[in-house]
Amino acid sequence: MKVSIITISFNAAETLEETILSVVNQSYENIEYIVVDGASTDGSLDIIKKYRGDIAKCISEPDEGIYFAMNKGLEMATGDLVAILNADDTYSTNDVISRVVNKIEQSQTDSLYGDLHYVDRNKVGNVVRRWKAGGFVRSFFLKGWMVPHPTFFVRKEVYDKYGMFNTDLRTSADYEFMLRVLYKERISTTYLPEVMVHMKRGGQSNLSLQNRLKANKEDRLAWDINGVKPEAFTFIKKPFRKLSQFLVIRT
Repeated sequence: MKVSIITISFNAAETLEETILSVVNQSYENIEYIVVDGASTDGSLDIIKKYRGDIAKCISEPDEGIYFAMNKGLEMATGDLVAILNADDTYSTNDVISRVVNKIEQSQTDSLYGDLHYVDRNKVGNVVRRWKAGGFVRSFFLKGWMVPHPTFFVRKEVYDKYGMFNTDLRTSADYEFMLRVLYKERISTTYLPEVMVHMKRGGQSNLSLQNRLKANKEDRLAWDINGVKPEAFTFIKKPFRKLSQFLVIRT
């Protein structure tokens, strides 16, 4: 099974090398690594050049945002299975991809996800939030549940059939995509009960209260776009579910 891993970056020289190394040091051999850079000016291109021999495809040009960049990567991807690992993220161990492929082949599902740890930007060994996703239950979406997107591996044929990221959304296109394929279209998935990804704390939708409110508005729009109806308190429950992650309680 060929696995395409897409890293998008823009002026991420501080963390990009760590991300690249977490991919190129994977024990699984059949990886197509794709880097989509937004015309960085901070030294990121020097880092990419340093590892160019391990990167199958690379592009650096201005784009209109993270989901435009993700779609560029998806258009270049030729793997059977696709994952997106942003420049602030790293795989937790060097055999994550091997375990993912084994689980996918055993379960014969369309997708897979696992757990994620948020870590301190300046001290990556310090875990500040634990996102334990738990086994998949479709109705959990109504309770504000979602998959940790950096852990989400999806067969390429799913993107080909149901489309890529909706670039009308600026902060919640990953949520909309997962809602679309897992809840609306009911593709099959399986849960790998282990920490797959370490994410540096401070995602775009969580940087401020204003951004959080904007993301909540886009979450509502994601349901409207797909013609599906949430429960009355779905959007209140979604941010509150995150509180338990700081208390190390299953979400």
